[in-house]
Amino acid sequence: MRTYEVVFVAAPTITTEELDGFIAHVQGVVEGKNGKVLKVDNWGKRSLAYKIKKFRDAYYVVLTIEGDGAAIAELERRFRVTDYIIRFLSVRIDEDMKRAEKLRSNRQRKSSSRKAPAPPAPAEPEAASI
Repeated sequence: MRTYEVVFVAAPTITTEELDGFIAHVQGVVEGKNGKVLKVDNWGKRSLAYKIKKFRDAYYVVLTIEGDGAAIAELERRFRVTDYIIRFLSVRIDEDMKRAEKLRSNRQRKSSSRKAPAPPAPAEPEAASI
C-alpha cells in the first residue's frame, strides 16, 4: 500500500454540513477501494491567493490516504465531476516519508555515537612574574 496526500479546495457557496458530508463520502469511496483514510485535516474557509472561477475564498481539506492507484484515480474522477470542487491535488508521500525516516535515524545514530564532551581541564595557575 502506498501513502498519498490529497488536497482539495471546495467552493465557498456550500455549507459546512455539505462539506462534512462530502468528506464522509470520500472516506467511503476510499474504503470501498480497499484503502484507508489515515488523517482528515479540514482547514476551513481560507482566502485564495488569486481568483479561481470567480471565487476569492474557499474551503481547504487535506486527506492522508493509504491505498493503491485505483482509489486515487476514483477520487480524482469524482473530484472532476463534482461542481463545487474547484481544485485538487494528489501527491504520493510514502517515499518522502521513508527518506525522512532514514535521515532521522542516521541523525540519531550519529548523535548517540558521539561522546559527550569531556569536561574542561582545570586551568593551571600561571607563575607570577616579578
